[in-house]
Amino acid sequence: MRTLVVSDFHLGARLGNDVLRRPEPLARLLAALDAVDRLVLLGDVVELMEGRHQRALELAEPVLRAIGRRLGPDRAVTIVPGNHDAPLVRRWVRAQGRSLTPTEVVPIDASETLGRVASWLAPARVDVSYPGVWLSDRVWATHGHYLDRHLFPVSAYGVRRGLFGGLPETTATPLDYELARRPSVSRLSGSVPLPVAALLNDLAELARAATMPRIRRGLLKPTFAPWTAALLGLQMRRASMPALARVVHRLGIDADWVVFGHVHRLGPLPDDDPLAWAGPGGRPRLANCGSWLYEPLLVHRATPPQPYWPGGAVLIEDGADPRAIGLLDDLGPEELH
Repeated sequence: MRTLVVSDFHLGARLGNDVLRRPEPLARLLAALDAVDRLVLLGDVVELMEGRHQRALELAEPVLRAIGRRLGPDRAVTIVPGNHDAPLVRRWVRAQGRSLTPTEVVPIDASETLGRVASWLAPARVDVSYPGVWLSDRVWATHGHYLDRHLFPVSAYGVRRGLFGGLPETTATPLDYELARRPSVSRLSGSVPLPVAALLNDLAELARAATMPRIRRGLLKPTFAPWTAALLGLQMRRASMPALARVVHRLGIDADWVVFGHVHRLGPLPDDDPLAWAGPGGRPRLANCGSWLYEPLLVHRATPPQPYWPGGAVLIEDGADPRAIGLLDDLGPEELH
């Protein structure tokens, strides 16, 4: 079975940098579906954290309907919500309490919004899991937002809490992570004027780099996007990926590979250090789907393949390791943003 894993569409984002609103990126994604048996939407598919659910859903509907039509009735879509589309399952998840497992099957009617989203993906078969799902007997997938709880500040762009005393090395349940969530920048940006929201978005991107020790502040400009992206790659190796490995360990997931999203950094790419994309002792190995957002502070004047270029995905084929691919690497900024 060939499985395509994508995440972080952020459909309906207030700043309009979700590239699947545009015809050519959507056409490329639909063409890629022709060669796979299953699609996994690994979280943050719809932007539901900016306080304007209805508008985001209106913008997401035609994209999701196009995906469902392209897959048809003989292929399946698996939805694994993340933190930006958590309202799809939040009440149902909280109701499960301690019985919630790391691979819980969620009913389509867990929320009215989830039912709407699933209906738009028809005629494809739709199933939902949270917070993760087994894609094979050796590959587990999750959006990855639980890693935030092992970083300081509590966000994907923090540094390891181990530098500040750390967290106990104990087992955990999904509910432990659910109850420990903190508000996001995007939630705040939904209540302010659009220019201020744009500024907050930029500051969030810059903060991911600014948490790195000894950063030169002069690099925090769009002109220096390649260097900013490189610094974020360093932050990924030092903080985000070790944090994800700790989540996997605490949840008791015994996997050879873990596929995740959340941090918007596609990989591993050919130039990446494979040792950095793995947990302690080399297991589990990690793969990230990247994102479908055009973020100028990370891709300005960049030439793909580039880890923050929109259009990332992970392809999983029988008997082969998961492989990070860029579906929009031949498109320029004018077609994306």
